[in-house]
Amino acid sequence: MQREWIGRSYGAEINFTIEDSGEKIAIYTTRPDTIFGVTFMAIAPEAEILDSLNLEGEYKAKVDEYKKKAMTRSDIERSSATDDKDGVFTGKYAINPYNSEKVELWVADYVLAGYGTGVVMAVPAHDSRDFVFAKKYNIPIKVVIYPSKDSVLDSNEMAEAYTDYGVMVNSGQFDGLVGKDAIKTVTNFAEKEGFGCHKVNFKLKDWSISRQRYWGCPIPIVHCGKCGTVPVPEEKLPIELPKVKDFKPKGRSPLADVPEYINTLCPNCGGEAQLDSDTMDTFVCSSWYFLRYIDPKNDTVPFMKEKVAQYMPVDLYVGGITHATGHLIYFRFFQKFLNDIGWVNDDEPAKRLFNHGMVCDSNGDVMSKSKGNVVSPIGLMDERGVDVSRLAMFFTAPSDKEVLWSSDAVVGVEKFAINKLFPLHEKLRNSNPDLKCYFKRDELDDFEYSIYIKLNQVVKQVSDSFEKLQLNTAISALMELVREYDSEKIKNDAFNDYLILKTFQLSAPLVPHLAEEVWSLAGFESSIFKSGWPNCDESAIVKDSIVIGVQVNGKLRDEIEIPVDCDQNTAEEAAFKSGKVLKHTEGKEIVKIIFVKGRIFNIVVKG
Repeated sequence: MQREWIGRSYGAEINFTIEDSGEKIAIYTTRPDTIFGVTFMAIAPEAEILDSLNLEGEYKAKVDEYKKKAMTRSDIERSSATDDKDGVFTGKYAINPYNSEKVELWVADYVLAGYGTGVVMAVPAHDSRDFVFAKKYNIPIKVVIYPSKDSVLDSNEMAEAYTDYGVMVNSGQFDGLVGKDAIKTVTNFAEKEGFGCHKVNFKLKDWSISRQRYWGCPIPIVHCGKCGTVPVPEEKLPIELPKVKDFKPKGRSPLADVPEYINTLCPNCGGEAQLDSDTMDTFVCSSWYFLRYIDPKNDTVPFMKEKVAQYMPVDLYVGGITHATGHLIYFRFFQKFLNDIGWVNDDEPAKRLFNHGMVCDSNGDVMSKSKGNVVSPIGLMDERGVDVSRLAMFFTAPSDKEVLWSSDAVVGVEKFAINKLFPLHEKLRNSNPDLKCYFKRDELDDFEYSIYIKLNQVVKQVSDSFEKLQLNTAISALMELVREYDSEKIKNDAFNDYLILKTFQLSAPLVPHLAEEVWSLAGFESSIFKSGWPNCDESAIVKDSIVIGVQVNGKLRDEIEIPVDCDQNTAEEAAFKSGKVLKHTEGKEIVKIIFVKGRIFNIVVKG
């Protein structure tokens, strides 16, 4: 998803030569198969190459005036495919390295400095914007691509550019080449001759950061009728929001109605100007706020590099999939920019990303304010409690999947929390067990040791589930543990209390308020969250014996308990001691026995 948003494109970088100076102009194109159709080149008004053209006289005056005009338009307005395109001729020419033809150099605001080198080769016959521009300024249009070998295009009769792939024509030695093969061959030639190469380019999709609302970071841009958009000088930053009485927008930002905030002087010419009335979207601040958190009171720089190096990168980033092409991509972009200029050490801001699922209503539609289908968690928490509400959300679906919300989801977990988990504190025997100890096999009877093994399995499973954010499986494991607990079968008081208190510790991240309450009722004065997370006894993870089903001709007839690592002979001996098994095998021919250790025991009989 991010790959599409970033806009990875494959093309070629070709070096044209300025006629007067011999200086090289590198251009990036995804269509080198149209290179013989270049009749002019378009340069972005803010491109640095303009300063090296050494423009003079009327050409310089026109270009300077055009640059000021272009700076008053946004990138979106300039790159729009529908708006009228304009530009000015520089009086300069470049040489096409493929055919040595001269091409005019124009400044045109539909070219953006952020794309490639800020200079594009213009092929009017095969690019829509170039076609409109060439028609307007009577620049030659040269056809170099035919739709097929059997069709012909006449530039004098074309109403619009032909932009699809096709057969190369009027292209010298490359005539007859088609599509991607043509692109590869033309680029390989440039690479061989030393004036070009294959190139991969990236371009982030435009992100509108301005919002017409009060809350947000002020945009430090001054709008001057003479100078265009001018940045606020660094020494006057930060800009502070003024106090306003009415925060509601009226077709414009509330700040637009605060004259003492809006009206200012241009930093360039000193004339009357206006500060931008919009504020930045909160995504801008949240793209780097985690860095500021590390050094929040610094009033000289955004943050101290040394402090950030101590804590970064973030261990875990949790967010919805809807952030993948919004906040998340710019969160990474900010980090990479700061890394490039030496402010942070890490290329990526987070070690791990977890995309949580969205909450849907009973019809499967994502809950949204705009759809009016949001179920407020506040009402649910008021009615059923915070912990039950949390459990219901966690248990309904895996954390990375959509949650199909229904009020029925609360019933089962509420019974578990209120009727099963909470009453466990009443079973405590005040033995004050050492929660850091492990029990030995000879300290427990068979039932106690079996549930001790279950406890350690659950400790391991819950710990792993939390690490993977699979909260539903953690809840399931705790439900199994509580279900297997039987106070009457546990004679060892210390183990009984040990088991209950460990269960409370394991459930604390899921039901924190309930856990704190039972921990207090158990006699502890400090928080359960200061008691230390349980560690599992690795020696008591696997049982000494297991129970497997015995099948006869694929039908389950009985279950037998056998050693974990027992061989087939031992398993057969146990199986044929079962009366239920003998009932279906006696007097019949045993064809074969299928035994898979720890999983399957199937007797195939005939007769």
